[in-house]
Amino acid sequence: MIRVENLSKEFKMSKKYPGFKGAIKSFFSTQYTIKKAVDSIDFEINDGEIVGYIGANGAGKSTTIKMMTGILTPSSGTVTVNGLIPYENREENAKNIGVVFGQKTQLWWDLPISETFTLLKDIYEVSEEDFEERMEFLKEVLGLEEFFLSPVRTLSLGQRMRADLAAALIHNPKVIYLDEPTIGLDVVVKEKVRKAIKEINEKYGTTIILTTHDLNDIEELCSRIIIIDKGRKIYDGDLQVFKEKYCYLTIAEILVKEEVDLENFNIFKDIKDDDSNIEFKDEKLYITFNKNKLSSADVIGRVMKEFSVIDFVVKETGIEDIIKKMYRNEV
Repeated sequence: MIRVENLSKEFKMSKKYPGFKGAIKSFFSTQYTIKKAVDSIDFEINDGEIVGYIGANGAGKSTTIKMMTGILTPSSGTVTVNGLIPYENREENAKNIGVVFGQKTQLWWDLPISETFTLLKDIYEVSEEDFEERMEFLKEVLGLEEFFLSPVRTLSLGQRMRADLAAALIHNPKVIYLDEPTIGLDVVVKEKVRKAIKEINEKYGTTIILTTHDLNDIEELCSRIIIIDKGRKIYDGDLQVFKEKYCYLTIAEILVKEEVDLENFNIFKDIKDDDSNIEFKDEKLYITFNKNKLSSADVIGRVMKEFSVIDFVVKETGIEDIIKKMYRNEV
C-alpha cells in the first residue's frame, strides 16, 4: 500500500546573523544554511494497517506526511501510495486519500456541515447511492445528527473534529492521514473519535497513519508504531514489545498534608527496581515507578497508609522521555 524508500527532505534557509545589523545583513545576504528535516527514512505500510507515526516536536513527522500526501516533493528518495507517486500524481492521489489536521479544517466556515458534505460529494464525484450509505454510517459512528444542520462556525472543537473526520471519509479513501486528531478534546469526545476510527478501519479496511503526542491514542488504536527523531527513524515495530521495553515508567504526583522524611519512608523497600525514585518538594511527593512491578493503586495506597493525601495525579511517560531513554540504551 505505502512504500517509503531512502526518503529525505532538505530546506534551504537564509543564513541568520545576530543583532539589528545582522538582521539587515541577513536580508541582503545570499548565503544559506541547509536544514535536513527528514533523513533517509525507509518503511512499508500494508493495506488496512493502523500505524502510529510518532516523535517529539520538530522530529520530521509532518514533513514526512506532507511528502506522502503529495504536498511536498522529496529532496531524494521515493514514496509510492497505492502504486502512485503522490507529488507527481497529485490529483489522482488526492482521490485515494483523506487528511485530518487537528489544528486546521477543510470545512466551509459559514455553511452547515450537511452542505459541506454535499459539496465534497460533487468534488470527489461520489455516486448518490455511495454517498447515502456512507453518510448513514458516519452519522451513526461519529454522532453527527445533533449538529448536522449547524454552521461550522457554531461547532465546538469536538464537533468540528468529528465533522472533519467525516469530511475526509466522504469519498471512501484507501488511506487516511490523521495528524493529532484528538488534540484539545475532552475525554468523552476522544473516546468517540477513537471508536469511530476503529469502526471505519474495520468496515472499509482503510489504511490509517496516525501522528500524535497522546500515547493513549496509540495504545487504543495501533498495533505497530514508527518513531522518528531529528529526521531519522529510530524504531519500527510491535507496540506491545515497545511498551514492555520503554513505556513502563510512570510518575505519581501526590499532594500531602504532612512533611515527608524520605530517609524513613521508602515504598520500594520490597521491590528491586533501579528506575524508581521518590522526591518531596512543595508539599508534593513525586514518585517514579515501574508500572510492570507496582500498580498506581499500590503506590497511592502505600502513601495513604502513612500520610493524609489531599490530591494526586498519575502521569504516563511522555514521548520525549521515551526517546531520551531509547538513546541512553543506544537503540
